[in-house]
Amino acid sequence: MGNKTVKLPRILLSHPLSIPLSASVAAPFFAIPFFALLTGCGGNVSTGGGGGGGGGCTPSISSSTPASCPSRTPVAGVAFSGKVTTATKPVIGASVELYAASNSGNGSAPAALLATTLTTASDGSFTVPFGYLCPSAQTPVYLISKGGQPASAGSANSSLWLMTALGPCGSLNSGSSYVVNEVTTAASVWALASFMSSGGNVGASCTNTTGLDNAFFIASRLADPTTGASPGAGNPSNLAVPTKKLNTLANALTSCTVSAGGSACSPLFSAAAGKSVPTNTLDAALDIARAPANNAAAIYSLAAGSATFSPALTSAPPDWMLHNTVSGGGMSSPASVAVDASGNVWASSYFNAISEFSPNGAAVFPAGITGSGINESYGMALDVEGNVWIANEQTTPQSGNGDVTELNHSGQPLATGITSGGIYFPLGVAADPNGDMWFADYGDSKVTLLSSSGSAISSSSGWGGTSLSFPVALAVDAGHNAWVANQGGLVPITKISADGSQVTNFNCDCNGASGVATDQSGNVWIANYYGNSVSEVDTCGTLKLDAALGGGVLRPQGIAVDGAGAVWVANFQGNSLSELGGSSSSSPGTYLSPATGFGTDASLLGPYGLAIDASGNLWVSNSGQNTLTQFIGVAAPVKTPLAGPPQLP
Repeated sequence: MGNKTVKLPRILLSHPLSIPLSASVAAPFFAIPFFALLTGCGGNVSTGGGGGGGGGCTPSISSSTPASCPSRTPVAGVAFSGKVTTATKPVIGASVELYAASNSGNGSAPAALLATTLTTASDGSFTVPFGYLCPSAQTPVYLISKGGQPASAGSANSSLWLMTALGPCGSLNSGSSYVVNEVTTAASVWALASFMSSGGNVGASCTNTTGLDNAFFIASRLADPTTGASPGAGNPSNLAVPTKKLNTLANALTSCTVSAGGSACSPLFSAAAGKSVPTNTLDAALDIARAPANNAAAIYSLAAGSATFSPALTSAPPDWMLHNTVSGGGMSSPASVAVDASGNVWASSYFNAISEFSPNGAAVFPAGITGSGINESYGMALDVEGNVWIANEQTTPQSGNGDVTELNHSGQPLATGITSGGIYFPLGVAADPNGDMWFADYGDSKVTLLSSSGSAISSSSGWGGTSLSFPVALAVDAGHNAWVANQGGLVPITKISADGSQVTNFNCDCNGASGVATDQSGNVWIANYYGNSVSEVDTCGTLKLDAALGGGVLRPQGIAVDGAGAVWVANFQGNSLSELGGSSSSSPGTYLSPATGFGTDASLLGPYGLAIDASGNLWVSNSGQNTLTQFIGVAAPVKTPLAGPPQLP
C-alpha cells in the first residue's frame, strides 16, 4: 500500500491521527481507548430493561421442513474422448467411469452414467459414447479412473485412482477431449472437498446447486480439464492461482501412481491417513485436503522425489491448503466480506469503495463502486434479499457522525445518507433473518436497528443505555437478539433484545473483543484482539470457553462459524487463520489449527474480515495489501447471504 495511511475514528481523539499501514501492522483500524487497557473484565452480570422482545435464553430455532427437491429433465449426453496419464505417461487398462453428482446431500453416492465401464487403450485413451442420460443439463459430471498399468511400470496398480471434474453435463461439447491425471485430481479434490466422501462420491443437497456448481467451476480455474495443466484457461487477470502448490501435490501423488502394483504407495497413505489409512490416491488426496497441516513435510518429501509437474514448490509448505488471491475491483484497505446467493463476493474498503467479485474472482466493477456516500466503510453486510448495507464511519466530506448506504444486488443505490435510529460513527453491521439490519455505533456506544426499508426501529438515540463501550462488531442469534463486541469498558459482550428493551452484559477473561459470531446451537464466539484468544458463551451468557489461547491466534479480528459449526478466526497481526472445533464437534473449543495458524504461506497481510460461501470456500480480506484470499474448500458450506446464525445451504 506504499505510504497510504489509515485514519483512526475521530471519536477517540481530539483530532484525526494517521498511522502507516505496512507489513508490521500492529492494530486494527480502530483502537481501544487507553483507559480500557488499564482495566480487566469484571465478573458481574448486569441486566437492564424489561423482558420480552426475544430476550430470553432459548433461541427460536426454526424447525421447518425443507422443501422437496424440484423435478429435473434428463438430457442425453454428448460423445467425447479422453486420456488417462500418470506422470504424463499413459495408463493402460484403467477402468474409466462417468458420474453425475448427487443431489441427496454432501458426499452422497453419485449416479453412474455409463452402462459399461470403459477401459483405456495402450495410449491411455478412452471414448465416452453418445446417448448416456444426465439427470439434467445443469447437473455437474466428473470422470474417475481406477487402476491400470502405468506405461513405465511392469504391472497394474489398483491404488491408482484419478479424477477430473468436468462441469455441467449440458456444457460438454461433442468431440471434446479431456485429461485425467494427478493435477486434475488435486484440483478436483480440493475444490470439491466440502462435497466429497471416500470412494469418489460427490454430492450436495438439492438446495445447494449453486455451491456445487461454483465448486466445479473453481476446479476448472485451478487446472484445465482439457490439458491437465494448471492454471485453468480463461482465468481473469486479477486472479492468482496456486499453480506451484497444486503441482507439488500432484507430484506427491505420483510417488504412488507410477509404481508397479502400488509397491511405493505406503509412504503416501501413511502421511495422508486421517481416521483410517487410505487405499487409493483419490482418497489419499481427500484426506490431505481435510487435514492440511498433518505431515506437511513428509508429503513434500514425496513430491520432491517425484518432480514431474512444474513449476513446483522448492520447500515444504506449512500446510496443504490451496488459496487463490484476488486483487483489483477498487479495493483500498478492504475490511468486511460478504457473499450473496449466487456466490458473488462483496468487500467494503476503508478508502471509499465497495467491490464485487464473481465466484471465480473476476471484478464485476473494475474500479469498484464509489459515491453514494460510501466513505471510511469498515462494516458491511447483505440482507436476506441480497441488498448491501454499508456503515460509513464518517460522512463525505469529513464531517458529521457517519451514515448508512444501501445498494441493491446490482450495486445501484437504494438509499443514501441514512442517519435515523441513532446512527453515530457506525462500524459493525449484521443482518437479521427477518430482514432488519443491526449497526454498532462506535461513536456513542449504542446500537441502531433499521428495518428492511431503512426506517428506524431503535430510538432516535439508539439502544444500549450505558451498557456498551466502544462497540465494534455484532452478530444476531436465532431469537433475533444482537450480541455486541465491546472493545472498551469492563464488559466485552452485550446481548440486546430484538425490541431493545433488554440489555444484558456478560463477562469473561477477555481483552479487547473485536469480533463476534453466533452458531447453530445458540452459542456466541468472541475474538479477543488484545487477549490473543477466543471465548464462548451460550445463549444465556454462561461461559463455556474462557479466553482460549493457541492455534496461532494473534490479534484476532474477524470470526465466523461454518455450516458444521467449526469456528474460523482471521489473525490480523499473525497473518494467518485459526480454526476451533465447534459446539457440536467431539472436541468443542479445541484448536484444530497448528501453533502458527493456517495459511502462513498465503501472503495474508492484516487479515480483517472473513466469510464462508456455499461451496465451503473461506474468503479473507487483506487490509494491508488490497486483496482477498480464497481458501478453497476448507470449510463446511454456509447458506448465503448470512443472516443470523449460519445454516447449511
